[in-house]
Amino acid sequence: MSTQHPIIAITGSSGAGTTSVTRTFENIFRREGVRAAVIEGDSFHRYDRKDMKAAMAESERKGLPHFSHFGADANLFAELEDLFRMYAETGTGRSRKYLHDENEAAPFKQEPGTFTPWGPLPESELLFYEGLHGGVKTDKHDVAKYADLLIGVVPVINLEWIQKIHRDKATRGYSTEAVTDVILRRMHEYVAYICPQFTRTHINFQRVPVVDTSDPFIARTIPTADESLVVIRFANPRGIDFPYLLSMLHDSWMTRANTLVVPGGKMELAMQLIFTPMILRLVERRRKSLVA
Repeated sequence: MSTQHPIIAITGSSGAGTTSVTRTFENIFRREGVRAAVIEGDSFHRYDRKDMKAAMAESERKGLPHFSHFGADANLFAELEDLFRMYAETGTGRSRKYLHDENEAAPFKQEPGTFTPWGPLPESELLFYEGLHGGVKTDKHDVAKYADLLIGVVPVINLEWIQKIHRDKATRGYSTEAVTDVILRRMHEYVAYICPQFTRTHINFQRVPVVDTSDPFIARTIPTADESLVVIRFANPRGIDFPYLLSMLHDSWMTRANTLVVPGGKMELAMQLIFTPMILRLVERRRKSLVA
């Protein structure tokens, strides 16, 4: 954790909705005039798309069916930890981009599914990470300890699967069977690497559908925001103005001393109300430390 060079990390698995949360933070940064260096977790995968397919095939030939983007072998945990450490100490670091599709790849004149070269971070007031491993900790690496604000985005598992199935079918042309195979292959490393991160977060957002999602593999539509509730859990509720949040987020209520439940359609508003003052405090603390 760093006073002069704060780090905010959003962590959640594929299909959890972290990209939507990132847009909310980018809106806050733009509105409040905060210069943020934005890092996508996919850029710290070890393999590009072509090499990942080859690595998966090789893993299966060796009788290791659980190799996936969730685990240590397919990611650059050391480089991610080094980035967080270096940024916390100096406000600098190196990053790259993973080019998901043709639109992202065109400006770089590269193929989709490849990485751009490593380069220096832009000048910034804070580092913002969004991806799979913002709170990861292993026997060798501890990324989580560097985050000043660590946020988990955690739909209930059936909803997470529904969102992933629909996204991968719509944007990547996968069949339901192919996405199901991915989900099953990742399950071991989901339990080992993804779930434990949510015990290290400062705040978790969990979307819970209030419609039937009993069989996510046949669901025709993704439950909408209005068909959901959002459970917001604060690891340390001290200093959180719950009466203010309840007054601003109508039809919300508390289930525990550290847990707020809001209608799904008010998730973005809740994030704006909760995170804007937190971001401003981090930036103000940084600016004061630089003047002192």
